[in-house]
Amino acid sequence: MKGDPRNAACHEQIQQQRNEKILRERRPVVLLPFSAFSLNRSWRGTQRAAFFAVLFCLTPVSALAQARDPHAVQPERPSVATHAGTVAPGWIELEMGATFASDSDPEHGAGVPIAAKIGLTPRFQVTLGGAFVAPTDGEAGMGDLNLALKWRFVESAALGRLAIMPNIKLPTGSQENGTGVDTTDGGLLLILSRSIGPVSMDLNAGYTRRSGDGTVAARDATLWAISFGGPVTARIGWGAELSGTLRTSGPSGEPAGYTLLVGPTFSAASWLSFDTGFSVQLNEDHPYRIYFGGVWNMGRIWP
Repeated sequence: MKGDPRNAACHEQIQQQRNEKILRERRPVVLLPFSAFSLNRSWRGTQRAAFFAVLFCLTPVSALAQARDPHAVQPERPSVATHAGTVAPGWIELEMGATFASDSDPEHGAGVPIAAKIGLTPRFQVTLGGAFVAPTDGEAGMGDLNLALKWRFVESAALGRLAIMPNIKLPTGSQENGTGVDTTDGGLLLILSRSIGPVSMDLNAGYTRRSGDGTVAARDATLWAISFGGPVTARIGWGAELSGTLRTSGPSGEPAGYTLLVGPTFSAASWLSFDTGFSVQLNEDHPYRIYFGGVWNMGRIWP
C-alpha cells in the first residue's frame, strides 16, 4: 500500500543506493603511478594522441588553406627537381625553353625542351615531354620521348606534399646523331614539397633502370635534387637548386656529379611565367649551360 512504512523504508534504501552509485562515479580514482591499469590507460591515451596526430598530418591542405586557382601556372622548369603539385583536372599546361651548352659540356650544343602537363584528377597528372636537339657534332632532330604520371598521395599542413612519379623514356632519338640514347628507361621519382614562410622547397630522389648491356649508358642510375624558390617583388622571383647523381658502374660508368642552377623568374600573368639563368657542373671542367623559357597554362580542355 502507498502509506505502508515498509514500502517507504524500501524506497529510501533504493534512493540511498542510487546516491552512493552517483558519488562513486564522480569520485576520482586514485591509482598507484605504475599500476597495470594506469599503464594501460596511459597507453590508450598515447594511441589516441598518435591517431589524432596522424589524422592532422593527413588533413588536406585545402581544408586549411584557400583553394588554388586552376589557371595559375605551376612551373617545373627550369630546375631538375619537380614539385608535388598537379595541374587541375581537365586543364593543360605547356612548358618550353632553350638551352645552350658550353664546349666543355659532353653534350654541347643546343636543345629546345617541351613538355605538356595535363591534369587527370585533383591528385593525378600526366606529362608528355621531349626535346628538339641540335648537337654540335651531330645531326639536329627530335630527342627521346618521356612519359610520366605524377600522383600526390599526401597533402598536409604538417608534412607538406608528398608525391610519386613513375616515368618511362622511349628511344625516339638517335645515339648516332647525338639526339638521344638508344635505351628504354624506367624510372621512379619521390617528391617532397613544402613551404618555409615565403620560400618553397622541393626535395627529389629518383632511380632509373635502363635496357641494354651498359655500354651506351649505365643500367642503374640515381638522381637527387634540392631546390628553393621565392618572391623578390610581386612579379619577379628567384630559384636555386643543387642536384647530383651517384657514381655508376659498368662499361659506361661515371663518377658522381654535382650541378648548381640559379636564375630569376618573371610572372607576366597568373597563367604565364618566364625564366632564365645558368647551371654549372661543380666537378670536372665545370661545364655550364645557359637557359631561358616559359610556362603557359593554356586553360581547360575538357569539363
